[in-house]
Amino acid sequence: MGAPKKADWRAERRKRAWKLKEEGWQQKDIAIALGVSEGAVSQWLKRGREGGVEALNAHPPKGMTPRLTTEQKRQIPELLAKGAEAYGFRGDVWTASRVSEVIRRTFGVRYHRDHVGKLIREAGWSRQKPVERASQRDEEAIKQWYEERWPQIKKTVRAKVPTEQQRPSALRGKRARTGACDENESA
Repeated sequence: MGAPKKADWRAERRKRAWKLKEEGWQQKDIAIALGVSEGAVSQWLKRGREGGVEALNAHPPKGMTPRLTTEQKRQIPELLAKGAEAYGFRGDVWTASRVSEVIRRTFGVRYHRDHVGKLIREAGWSRQKPVERASQRDEEAIKQWYEERWPQIKKTVRAKVPTEQQRPSALRGKRARTGACDENESA
């Protein structure tokens, strides 16, 4: 992966400052020529004196140490190839939560399910979705529900929530907003 491209030109600028100093340029002239502060040039030259030209190269930030070793990451596809049912899960579909649990059981390392997706992609796998629907699914009953019951539910919801114009003028005020009503208004 390496350093981002932005760091590459900065490393070249530091090396250029080093070369100009070797050619006999003064520190303030190097700063002006490169468009940086004298303090920056001073730090670069100190780094160069202490670590040589290599110390002027871009060094990507270290970041957090990975919880899994490279070898453990390599084992993830083998673990997934066994299938989810081999680990006691119902159904042979891998979800991020399941993969996270298998990693915890196998390596003793906890990963949040949102981060597991990155590990799965690194292993060359992708998210899985069930190919089949539930075996107890009754398509005819679902169709009948949508045709008969859903229109009734839809209509009743509209009928129970009148628009502002449909409400009696007495209910448009404070009582309507607070939900309060008189004894004779409750029907």
